[in-house]
Amino acid sequence: MKFVDEVEIEVKAGKGGNGIASFRREKYIEFGGPDGGDGGDGGNVFLKGSRGINTLADFRTKKKFDAQNGENGMSRNKTGKNGRDLDILVPLGTIVRNAESGVKISELIKDEQRLLVAKGGKHGFGNLRFKSSTNRAPRKFTKGDYGDELSLKLELRLLADAGFLGKPNAGKSSLMRAMTKAKPKVANYPFTTLNPSLGVVDIGYGESFVIADIPGLIEGAAEGVGLGTQFLKHLSRSNILLHVIDIESFIDNVNINDLTSINRELQKFDDKLANKKQYLIFNKIDLLDNEKFEKKKEIILEQYKEKDVFFTSAVGNIGIEDLKKKLFYEIKNHNDKL
Repeated sequence: MKFVDEVEIEVKAGKGGNGIASFRREKYIEFGGPDGGDGGDGGNVFLKGSRGINTLADFRTKKKFDAQNGENGMSRNKTGKNGRDLDILVPLGTIVRNAESGVKISELIKDEQRLLVAKGGKHGFGNLRFKSSTNRAPRKFTKGDYGDELSLKLELRLLADAGFLGKPNAGKSSLMRAMTKAKPKVANYPFTTLNPSLGVVDIGYGESFVIADIPGLIEGAAEGVGLGTQFLKHLSRSNILLHVIDIESFIDNVNINDLTSINRELQKFDDKLANKKQYLIFNKIDLLDNEKFEKKKEIILEQYKEKDVFFTSAVGNIGIEDLKKKLFYEIKNHNDKL
């Protein structure tokens, strides 16, 4: 299914049912009084967060959503049924805005969380409501109110504890496969990842965390070059950024320039994103012999803090478990402080 992270929809709450004017008509009762019942309230429209959805793609074809109208009142003082509420399922991490003004309404970040976006119209009153000592046979009744109707913009920002970033073909998708049960596309050419994806890292003993993979970044991404710019926002909720680097490309200080260029793109896009905690993951170490690896490792550790650097191979499953455990404890400590 195609990944979609921004859509506009129209929602319309139900109209309240009308009250009616009615009079009792019963045998042997000479004077039948008013017995017109009230209408039912119109149904509300809710957005509801669902853990089972990770894209807004379903809204490509269906963009209008109407809640049920309330039923009209009936004779014998019978009230019309209320209109059924409408729940619209959206992925966790969905930000809701007024499409016309752009004002943020709220966001849904918890499973089963409901957000009222359009309130149903109030019911009308039947003529029984207007009976009084001076008006024993009122013919007055009121109509139900119309429900709210508005256009909404839904913007999805994936909920992940950590997020991969790096240049195309650095091995992010392979690491995602090795660390989780997710199955992103893997191939030996740039921009294998065309859409962001989520994966759950299972630590054991019922513990886990979520990581996100976005398309590779190239210089100029913040201005729209390449594919990464439209997906950078999905890293904004991540506590930790996992900067993946192909270790074969590391020649003396070349990777310093690579890291600087990508961090520059983050800075252009969002200062908060650029200042997030980063781990450097030098990947594909299985492609080097021991001598070349040790030499590169020595140079790397001279330039970067050892606690922030990992050496991995998705193919050989090297360093994967250490990376998973380190990330888990870092994320857990962060959440405990909240």
